Amino acid sequence: MSHFDSIHFTRGTVPLLLSIPHAGTRLTPEVANGLTDGAQPLSDTDWHIPKLYEFVKSLGASILVGQYSRFVIDLNRPADDKPLYTTATTGLYPDTLFDGRPTFKPGQEPSAEQRKSYLDGIWQPYHQTLADELARMKQEFGYALLFDAHSIASVIPRLFEGQLPDLNLGTNSGASCAPELIARIEHSCENQTQFTHVVNGRFKGGYITREYGRPEQDYHAVQLELAQCNYMDEAEPFPYVDAKAEQLQVLLKTLIGNMLDWGKETYRA
Repeated sequence: MSHFDSIHFTRGTVPLLLSIPHAGTRLTPEVANGLTDGAQPLSDTDWHIPKLYEFVKSLGASILVGQYSRFVIDLNRPADDKPLYTTATTGLYPDTLFDGRPTFKPGQEPSAEQRKSYLDGIWQPYHQTLADELARMKQEFGYALLFDAHSIASVIPRLFEGQLPDLNLGTNSGASCAPELIARIEHSCENQTQFTHVVNGRFKGGYITREYGRPEQDYHAVQLELAQCNYMDEAEPFPYVDAKAEQLQVLLKTLIGNMLDWGKETYRA
């Protein structure tokens, strides 16, 4: 399984990489055959994120999109599968859905050998491309910005209480980017009243944000976990809702535009 069918990568012209690890829906035959009835709708997918963020092409950002479902392998978990959260979560090879139901029928999980091939053929190409592109940006511009884009159902009792805020920004508790950058982004959120937000709440940033956000080396990473109710219908078949999405995109364009502006202002000297 080569990286050519596991990622879609477009190189841009500015020092910003948009990472979309969880929008993929491709399945390997053994995963497809082993999924429970509850898992087959792929409800834990970050639905429509590439479409929602399509505007970043006009800004000149690089875009990296994983093509395989997180039920095959989760690109936002470390290769050693060390837990990122002390609360309920899912791992590198998710054995439960977000709501706690099993992902696979008993005894029909992929074998260890098959999962090793997913690590080598799906996980590794994504992270190699991500690391290489950030390094290229750093060499060309002197810094690199990483925006890790996610979404999730707005109500999942197993993972969090009540309804999730609309925008959940994560910087690994301040460790993945300069404080001035997240302050600029949060200011954008505070200047509007339509959408709620939180910084380093339930979602502080997964493996990608934690691994590649190194502000002391001029690599700045921010994760945004969106509540899906703001741009789509959360009920199967999970359709994109243009009227909602267009309103959310206004704010997303502001956030990412301010991120780029901060980089230019900070590193122009």
